[in-house]
Amino acid sequence: MAGNSQRKGAVRKTGTKKGAVVGSGGQSRRAIKPKGPTPPGVERKGHPAARRAAAAARRDAPAGTAAARPRRETRELPETVVGRNPVVEALRAGIPATALYLAQGVNTDERLAEAVALAGNKGIALMEVARPELDRLTGNAIHQGLALQVPPYTYAHPDDLLARAKDSGRAPLLVAVDGVTDPRNLGAIIRSAAAFGAHGVIVPERRSAGVTASAWRTSAGTAARLRVARCTNLVRTLKDLAAAGLMIAGLDADGDMDTDTFELATSPLVIVVGSEGRGLARLTRTVCDVTVSIPMARTVESLNASVATGVVLAEVARRRRVEAGRG
Repeated sequence: MAGNSQRKGAVRKTGTKKGAVVGSGGQSRRAIKPKGPTPPGVERKGHPAARRAAAAARRDAPAGTAAARPRRETRELPETVVGRNPVVEALRAGIPATALYLAQGVNTDERLAEAVALAGNKGIALMEVARPELDRLTGNAIHQGLALQVPPYTYAHPDDLLARAKDSGRAPLLVAVDGVTDPRNLGAIIRSAAAFGAHGVIVPERRSAGVTASAWRTSAGTAARLRVARCTNLVRTLKDLAAAGLMIAGLDADGDMDTDTFELATSPLVIVVGSEGRGLARLTRTVCDVTVSIPMARTVESLNASVATGVVLAEVARRRRVEAGRG
């Protein structure tokens, strides 16, 4: 046995080995000691059975308690409007921003200077951060060195839009979106609605995009000037608007009429635009008084939802101008 000086020929010179050289030398206290029998899976950290038991405990725990929350909570990025033009438009429109982020060393131009001045006048905090940090805060969007943090959007009620439309002195004009899931499309629809004199936009709570930072950016700040309402059930809301005297016109490639014969444009009106893929839902179509199509060249099958909305709203605005001129 190595280290046993009692074995002939195995004598080790002094100082050639640390610690004891005869026997165990009392080193058994460092030996690995048994831990007993293996515990069941539900008691072993990381075991699938333990994970299932923890998930069941969170599911059954009363809402709002610490046990009901997941062990790890993902940190969501703040809602930000990015890009110099969208930020300036948003600040001009007076959206309730909380902070203006400026990348360190960014090149200054008149838009950036105006954004900083507007933020200062409104008491919005100015935060100068490193470009990698700004990339992280904006989800690696093309921010041009400038981002505006905005709080969650406060939606109006559809009744509020109707009341505002009736108080405007003009025939009410509302836009309702049915299953538009791309926030950029929603932002473009909001922008077109504001440009052509609509009194508001209605979105359903489920299966539809909301006013997120992407929608803010695409709308170029017009979401602050034009109210957006959220409803629980779009079909029921459209029925309520019809009962209030508004005509419901759905956009459809195979419509009852096209924009050339759209005489209802001057009436109190709700324009309903369907989703990017399937168009109007079946139940939504049943509450429409008419469906309207856009005359197009045969080589083009359909238009993007936001583009189609802009085309129809432009025709509605034109017809209303002509009607006002006659009056």
